[in-house]
Amino acid sequence: MKGDQDTKEISPDLGKDVQIQADIPNGERGSALPTHLYKRRWVIVFLFSAYSLSNAYQWIQYGIISNIIMKFYNVDGFVVDWLSMIYMLAYIPFIFPVTWLLEKYGLRCTALVANALNCAGTWIKVASARPDLFWVTLLGQSASALAQVFILGIPSNLASVWFGANEVSTACSIGVFGNQLGVAIGFLVPPMLVPNVKDVDELANHIRFMFYISAGVATFIFVLVVIVFQERPEIPPTQSQAQTRISRSTDYSYMASIWRLLCNKAFMLLVIGYGLNVGSFYAISTLLNRMIIDRYPGEELNAGRIGLTIVIAGMAGSLICGLWLDKTKTYKQTTLVVYIFSLVGMLVYTFTLNLGHLWVVFITAGVLGFFMTGYLPLGFEFAVELTFPESEGTSSGLLNCSAQIFGIVFTIVQGKIIDKWGTLTGNVFLCIFLLIGTVITGFIKSDLRRQKANQQAEVQRVSPTESKTPVRDYGATACSRSHDFTSQLHKNLNGCDNKVMATDVQEGILKERKF
Repeated sequence: MKGDQDTKEISPDLGKDVQIQADIPNGERGSALPTHLYKRRWVIVFLFSAYSLSNAYQWIQYGIISNIIMKFYNVDGFVVDWLSMIYMLAYIPFIFPVTWLLEKYGLRCTALVANALNCAGTWIKVASARPDLFWVTLLGQSASALAQVFILGIPSNLASVWFGANEVSTACSIGVFGNQLGVAIGFLVPPMLVPNVKDVDELANHIRFMFYISAGVATFIFVLVVIVFQERPEIPPTQSQAQTRISRSTDYSYMASIWRLLCNKAFMLLVIGYGLNVGSFYAISTLLNRMIIDRYPGEELNAGRIGLTIVIAGMAGSLICGLWLDKTKTYKQTTLVVYIFSLVGMLVYTFTLNLGHLWVVFITAGVLGFFMTGYLPLGFEFAVELTFPESEGTSSGLLNCSAQIFGIVFTIVQGKIIDKWGTLTGNVFLCIFLLIGTVITGFIKSDLRRQKANQQAEVQRVSPTESKTPVRDYGATACSRSHDFTSQLHKNLNGCDNKVMATDVQEGILKERKF
């Protein structure tokens, strides 16, 4: 947004730097590119968290009162489970066109589409509070599920576009935090608003009131997004983001990017491990009401509170992990440790659920949630590191696509196992796959490409005398050399041996300066 007051904070020297960059066709010089952090970045990330919250709340609002929804609409439990699984199913076919849309039209466009769909879904559901209108509530939930495709993979992209190198993991955690808070509210509020009463008319009023609240909140957030949400800052926040803008503006191909990601072995291992972990979380969340009611009849309200405990603990885990990554940059080690503790937490939860003490379930569920839900931003940020300079939205989209596929499979299979052999066997089923995911995570090679790009940018810093070189001396050939150098950096980060990559880039920089 030109004319934004935040740009007035730029120092005079930086202002000159910006002018120099504007005069060069490709925005690349022998020196490091100008960067700046805008205060409004916090408004953007919290606004994103708000509409992510609104959408995530709707994902679980049926599942946590599944026994009541079954009675009201006269459908079986598997059909009610699909009101949650429709979120996972919608993601799989639409993620690729949505990530293409994100790359072509940017964050603001995807934010507007997401909120339009989310708002429409909530109002459609307002009209579905009758026992014979289950298809209407499914239609409304489908619209909200489609909106989720425009939301779920955004946190890492938004963090990279708006935040500094020492803030990206924290910002990504805040973006995921909104989604988790929405799930937490989805666990807590529906059991409070929709009690298990026998009178159908009274129950319809409670359900309608719940729908009105979510519709009002979604509409308010939609208006804020239209007014406030911005595409990107005028000046990039980091050297890696500045390089990315140049490379994507010259030779970026969406299909080529997808192919490079699919050929990245470390990233594909992360895709599988992430899918196993997050898919397990989706299954637990969807089937939580059935698990608790099976062992503790009549405890619908406490089932919601246990879900709330899982997510609140996970929100704390997400923020702590994000701060830890910004401080230490130990992506592989942190991801592996959190994965191991997710497995341990699942084992403890599994073998204590049947003890007959709800307070024990609260504690074990909290431990499970701290690590399993805390893993979400770790996966996003580790993926960005492994795949730089590829689009953050594309890498996150592939991660979430894996999670949705595993989530659908795990929810269906675990639900059938619970029906036939009980909750214990169903949870052991998930433990086995979490163990597999832990082993896979251990084999991921830690290749932190984004960190290397930021470090190599420091090498590009020239002496004060060099920085005063007139722009006209570069002439028309500056554009050509900039394009070649940026393309070479892109190829180096994706294809060459990591041990010689830094040396090759530095030699290229020195040649540029000698010229």
